[in-house]
Amino acid sequence: MSTHLTPAHFRALFEPRGVLVAGVSTHPGKFGFVSLHNILASGYEGTVFGTSREAGEVLGTPVVSDIDALPDDAIDLVFVCTPAAANPDLLRACAKKGIRAAFIASAGYGEAGVEGQAMQAELVALAEELGMLVAGPNGQGVVSTPAHLCAQIVAPYPPSGRIGIASQSGNFISSFLNYAVHTGVGVSRAVSAGNAAAVTIPDFLDFYADDDATDVALAYVEGVQDGRAFFERALSVARRMPLVLVKGGATDGGQRAAASHTGSLASDDRVFDGMCRQAGITRAATIEAAYEAAATFATQPLPKGNRVVVLTTAGGWGVVTADALSRTALDLIQLPDDLRAALDGKLPPRWSRNNPVDLAGAETRDTIPDVLDLIVGHPGVDAVVYLGLGIQSNQAQLMRGGRFYPDHGLERIVDYHERQDARFAHAAAEASVRYDKPVLTATELAVTHPGNAGPAAVRASGRLCYPSANRAVTALEHLWERARHQQVRAR
Repeated sequence: MSTHLTPAHFRALFEPRGVLVAGVSTHPGKFGFVSLHNILASGYEGTVFGTSREAGEVLGTPVVSDIDALPDDAIDLVFVCTPAAANPDLLRACAKKGIRAAFIASAGYGEAGVEGQAMQAELVALAEELGMLVAGPNGQGVVSTPAHLCAQIVAPYPPSGRIGIASQSGNFISSFLNYAVHTGVGVSRAVSAGNAAAVTIPDFLDFYADDDATDVALAYVEGVQDGRAFFERALSVARRMPLVLVKGGATDGGQRAAASHTGSLASDDRVFDGMCRQAGITRAATIEAAYEAAATFATQPLPKGNRVVVLTTAGGWGVVTADALSRTALDLIQLPDDLRAALDGKLPPRWSRNNPVDLAGAETRDTIPDVLDLIVGHPGVDAVVYLGLGIQSNQAQLMRGGRFYPDHGLERIVDYHERQDARFAHAAAEASVRYDKPVLTATELAVTHPGNAGPAAVRASGRLCYPSANRAVTALEHLWERARHQQVRAR
């Protein structure tokens, strides 16, 4: 971290009293308009100002032509959309007004050849001279849901949650926020580090590790200039909270692309992978897997052990889940005798009498909540994967859209099916909380029909509905790896 940066600088970035957009435009296609619009549209309650060559008003916001016209000590953050050549004078003027943080969306720095690299070096020196946090350049923005702040040139604005994101790619910030909207598992902070010239990815992660609004850190990195320093910082973060990393530039082609994208030098991928394993960092291969891992850490407790039971309403789903578990360090246990006997009292003779617990279509009104409680509550079970949610509501949807609805008793059965699926989703979440054990619910309806009452209720419960059993198993494996790493450290 730059020696002058303090937690107060990061609070100026993520929870500013006021925001200045430098380079405001009246054209809806320009960054200077889009960033101002997004700040106002997200419900930010602080004071907002703009600068432009011509004073006036844009979107009801006062715009000045000279920063000297702004009030002193009322603004903490400047969002910079002006050309790179104009930025040194701009930042000096902002510092005189008490502005402590700047986000620079401007390009033309380290990613733009020798001249740009020289300008970037000057920018870093200027940040140190002014005692200012300067994020970017060549970034897309910063989001902070506790402050209702969406100071960025991309959409969307996410639901609030406990995941803090830092990325060297602005487009992946957009991707992560899209997953937040889709899954309902929200975000506390998100920042596009751009070229990460004066404030690096580890700087942001270090702030998240001590941030009361954040429980999980998620990052995309393309290059590591100082591998030892990165490892030490990441290790420190991973000891304080779950840390999920995605790394671009894992191949020769990716390394060349990273260099042209953010002016970054990619590190040796094998070394990086070994570093993650040693530090207890969760490394994900894809953006969607990374978000699912972070969302899992944010919403599920860690398991005490690796003993897993699969509960399914149909056999085939259980078979492929058993296959997926066999490729991990998780244990698809033999059902304890007392648990099997208890389930015999709840289920007809045709149930599987083994793990996976296949209900074989035998469920009645209270079967799934009762069985979930028995399985999750058993001391020999550490985690549960629940499959088959939403099937009743799928049938209800077909009935609702058919020509016989609402007659013939269809309205009543449709309502019953949808209420049952919602009830099952909440029963899974409640059992997880009651017994402090992970219960992961998976169905392809999470993506094929997210409005289905089952996955919709999972989202309403604040949890992630996994789009396949395989992805639920991967997420559970991440939970167990972190739990095991913490157990080893505690010895």
